[in-house]
Amino acid sequence: MNIRSLTRGDGVVIGAAVLLLIASFLGLYSVKDAPDSLELPNLWGSGPVVLGVVLAGIIGAALIVVARGLPQPKKVAGLDLGQLGIAFTIFAAWSALGNVFDPASGVDNVGGGSDGPDLGMGLILALVATLVMAAAAVATPLVPALKGSLVPAARPAAPQPYGGQPQGGYGYPGAQQQPYGGQPGQPGQPGQPGPPFGGQPQPGQPQAAQPQAPQQAQAQPAGDFSPFWFAVPVPRPLFGEDGSPTPIAELAPGTWYLAVEQRGANLVAQTQDGRRGVLQDTSGIQRG
Repeated sequence: MNIRSLTRGDGVVIGAAVLLLIASFLGLYSVKDAPDSLELPNLWGSGPVVLGVVLAGIIGAALIVVARGLPQPKKVAGLDLGQLGIAFTIFAAWSALGNVFDPASGVDNVGGGSDGPDLGMGLILALVATLVMAAAAVATPLVPALKGSLVPAARPAAPQPYGGQPQGGYGYPGAQQQPYGGQPGQPGQPGQPGPPFGGQPQPGQPQAAQPQAPQQAQAQPAGDFSPFWFAVPVPRPLFGEDGSPTPIAELAPGTWYLAVEQRGANLVAQTQDGRRGVLQDTSGIQRG
């Protein structure tokens, strides 16, 4: 699972599931001036509430999060895990609303005219949690603010040119330091004095051999393309460079990848494990 693919809407669903779990340990009913010997049940003491509200809501939230974190969508009985999770959260909210207004549950004083027990804090919080959970699950694909990444990716350092090597020059590692204005000596011989600053060698002086230039860097990619880091907004397939229609990997949101070459409207990307492939859909990518 890739937790960086989770959205802000998924974060709301997770928070509502935690609230629902906490509410399940609180009272189902509350009674005014109840004696200390009276023990009121929590949500786990009612079968309909446990099955229709607590477990349904937690299972729905788990299915939504798992479906978002998987690299490939999974289906159960022809339904996507995310869609199945949304259905569970809606059912949990509907069940919580029914348990609040169900007279058979013993909560018959909602209108204020009976001496029966009041709604417990656990049942009230469960209703709030399931309503928030269902609303976030349904609205996440529709609201741009909820579709943003929950865990922002760290911005990478500026990439070096692909295949490039450091150029030689002053301070190049391993280069011999020469006296100011002097010429290097031959191996095993003392250095020869160089010409005066800005002048020419004196007549009769042997000219020392010029040092060889440092090895040139490897060839840079053709054109003006410079490698850069990028992230995709949604999972996208990465196809092989040989033109095979079968993807070799899937780029996940929240992860930075290195673009090493551009081929028309496509990018040649390199994954973190070193695989290279062609990204055909470059719309909406975020440059690092």
